[in-house]
Amino acid sequence: MPGSTIGQLFRLTSFGESHGAAIGGVVDGCPAGLELDLVSVQGELDRRRPGSTPLGTTRNEADRVEWLSGLYATPVPAFAGMTTRSDITLGTPIGFLIRNTDAKSSDYDALKDVYRPGHADRSWEQKFGLRDHRGGGRSSARTTAACVVGGAIARQLLAGAGVRVNAYVSRVGEVHVLRDPRELDLNATWASDVRCPDTEAAALMRRLIEQVRAEGDSIGGMVRCVVQGLPAGLGDPVFDKLDADLAKAMLSINASKGFQIGSGFAAAMMRGSAHNDGYWIGSAGEVDTRTNHSGGTLGGISTGGEIYFDVAFKPPATIAQAQHTVNTEGKEVVLEARGRHDPCVVPRAVPIVEAMACLVLADHWLRQRVARV
Repeated sequence: MPGSTIGQLFRLTSFGESHGAAIGGVVDGCPAGLELDLVSVQGELDRRRPGSTPLGTTRNEADRVEWLSGLYATPVPAFAGMTTRSDITLGTPIGFLIRNTDAKSSDYDALKDVYRPGHADRSWEQKFGLRDHRGGGRSSARTTAACVVGGAIARQLLAGAGVRVNAYVSRVGEVHVLRDPRELDLNATWASDVRCPDTEAAALMRRLIEQVRAEGDSIGGMVRCVVQGLPAGLGDPVFDKLDADLAKAMLSINASKGFQIGSGFAAAMMRGSAHNDGYWIGSAGEVDTRTNHSGGTLGGISTGGEIYFDVAFKPPATIAQAQHTVNTEGKEVVLEARGRHDPCVVPRAVPIVEAMACLVLADHWLRQRVARV
């Protein structure tokens, strides 16, 4: 269907629904000869999967990747206990599959004829004339598992160029991280159930999420992503700017409602004398800046500096409180939803933000290589 592919040279096409037999994807444009660590790919998917954190949904999918094509030798799924498993990319489409094994469609039977507040039920039906009520079907965040696999492949391609991509939860409700990312150990992100490397803030976030869950409610938050080692020159004017493509990718993630790069919306309250990143000659004779309000892009092109951006996520729409709505017969009803849902999506959104960033950056990195030939 339209809208299921991202990228120009490095492309991911995803398929599948939340309660279908499987979800999966095809990565096209990955260069031949990349030694792909399949265990590492599985590890990134494990960070996103349902049941990966006690603060999320109780749906517990194994999310094991089955490799179908595009790799040298006959790939098989990675299994527990493996520390490494590398295959070589052939330069042909890389197909993969993730089977749905813990779908409980009966949880959604009562919602078949009801428009859930905050969900895409009605807008989907208005566009296509019908909808898959089982967990949202194609509009479900379940489909982001394919994005994480594609992003994990892109990450390994970028790693060869020295590019590092790290994200973390920077806000849950009114609780937010005050420390600069350079003061944080971003490797500690995954030791936290909240996916926040700031220990003090993480404890407050966890307490807030548990409180909201006990109230039968949900809460929003924010994810910050930091990109290091990206070379200058990536991005094209006018409509293929790097920051514009990052924004599109982030706003394509389920429940995302806002994007800002660099100083973002704070720039609206600043003066040019404070916001401009002045140029200086560094100790090695290189041109550098002492500030980075631009967030690593100018004119839509990477500057060679650190890229940082924020993605805001709304509170999950499904809550355990009664909500006023309308059914497909045009009658007003009260909805009391059941099922297995996250009280806050941002902990599980962290690997998705990283994956989408890697997909965009790998695509632009390959486009720059072609442009410079």
